[in-house]
Amino acid sequence: MAAPLDDDIESNNQDFYSLLNVRKEATAEELKASYRRLCMLYHPDKHRDPELKRQAEQLFNQVHQAYEVLSDAHSRAIYDIFGKKGLEVEGWEVVERKRTPAEIREEYERLQREREERRLQQRTNPKGTISVGVDATDLFDRYDEDFEEMPGGGFPHIEINKMHISQSIEAPLTNSDTAVLSGSLSTHNGNGGGNINMTVRRVMSAKGWGEVEFGAGDILGPLIGLKVFRNVTPRCFMTAQCGLQFSPRGLRPSCSLMTARHLDQNTMGYLQWRWGPNSAMTTSLVRDTKSSHFTLALQLGVAHSYLMMSYQYKFQDEDQTKVKGSVKTGWFGTVVEYGAERKISRHSILSATVSIGVPQGVTLKIKLARANQTYLFPVHLTDQLLPSAVFYATVGPLLVYMAVHRLIVIPYTQVLLMQESVRRIIEAEESKMGLIILNAWYGKFVSDTSQKQEKAKVIDVTVPLQCLVKDSKLILTEASKSGLPGFYDPCVGEEKSLKLLYQFRGVLHQVISADTESLRIPKQCYHRIH
Repeated sequence: MAAPLDDDIESNNQDFYSLLNVRKEATAEELKASYRRLCMLYHPDKHRDPELKRQAEQLFNQVHQAYEVLSDAHSRAIYDIFGKKGLEVEGWEVVERKRTPAEIREEYERLQREREERRLQQRTNPKGTISVGVDATDLFDRYDEDFEEMPGGGFPHIEINKMHISQSIEAPLTNSDTAVLSGSLSTHNGNGGGNINMTVRRVMSAKGWGEVEFGAGDILGPLIGLKVFRNVTPRCFMTAQCGLQFSPRGLRPSCSLMTARHLDQNTMGYLQWRWGPNSAMTTSLVRDTKSSHFTLALQLGVAHSYLMMSYQYKFQDEDQTKVKGSVKTGWFGTVVEYGAERKISRHSILSATVSIGVPQGVTLKIKLARANQTYLFPVHLTDQLLPSAVFYATVGPLLVYMAVHRLIVIPYTQVLLMQESVRRIIEAEESKMGLIILNAWYGKFVSDTSQKQEKAKVIDVTVPLQCLVKDSKLILTEASKSGLPGFYDPCVGEEKSLKLLYQFRGVLHQVISADTESLRIPKQCYHRIH
């Protein structure tokens, strides 16, 4: 039984150079020759004895692994600095391959930090929500006579009228027990409160788990709860929950029972019964496919009864764009919602939803989900059904997103992608005293006495222009330079120009070119700066 463990330890401690019987400075040809010779020697098909065949196969795999690492210049550099443990760090596959040993060491330390952060996050699983409610009804609901009476010259009064913050973390106690600590703070029109909850969850088997909850707050009072989950069959599961709230008005017991069943591969059916302050019976049907998500729900209750239907279409693009719409009607009135959702970065999703209801009015809901943190910004525009409020709530976020994405996000992303290329280009140009762009600005230039206006209408394009340098030359055609990668138009509709300060053959030069004028540098006729 000890032999496999010994083999693993020996494999982990094995030096790849010693295994291939080559020196550390071995060339690619020497590595290849040694690899071929050892493959012929250790090939499993050359041995008939089962034990010898097993040992030969193990050595053959080790030789193959050693050659794969040392024959790749990037992997070999990592192995030379950190050994086998460096190759086990996730993330090397996306790292630029032409790195010096110092850069590789720096990248290794960064990847190690990210790995430790992921491990910590997986253990604690932090989740949080921040909601900031904005009352902007004064934009649409005020009357003409109120306009003159308002202080401050009649400007619309916009205020934050409610906030909610909640956070939770998990702490594994044993392999089957987990403690969850959560808390929240809320305020609405100057009144607020908070609560804190402690939950202990135990996984009893592969089919179920249970948890006990203890809570305390300054509004509803202490809480004791119990929740149990159980897989009844491979296609059906059930959740039961009961609680006891010690409120200022006395004990308030509650309980609920929910059962769900897979109707087919993409469809789930739910049936829920609740007893307590908000007793109700709810049934829902959820169908989720690769291209769409559909929900139909019906609730019958003493306080709230409603019928709700929602549909979401998923575009098959890299940004995971989704458009959605829903209708909900009940004792409270009718609410229609529509919106869109899009992935804006690796860990961030942005969505905007317009809610139109009677008698709720019109509300714009902005949501940003980043990793396990959610940020909500509901903006209440009007208590009435005004077409102008619906129009601005629909068109406004779309135009802002398009403008920010085109004028800021795309140029910024392009500049980030250019950074590595620019570094290599500058190193190559410096080695031969070639063309180096020191500073470059694009936009509308004004007089020297109006520095504030100049800064507002000129953008720095040093990195994008250096990226266009090839063989110590920069050539721009007769077209607007706002369309170049990393550029954007800082002053639409106004006359623009390009101003460069560059170094060539150790001499500083300066040139100014009109927006649509062709440009070719270096040129000896340009103004030199001594």
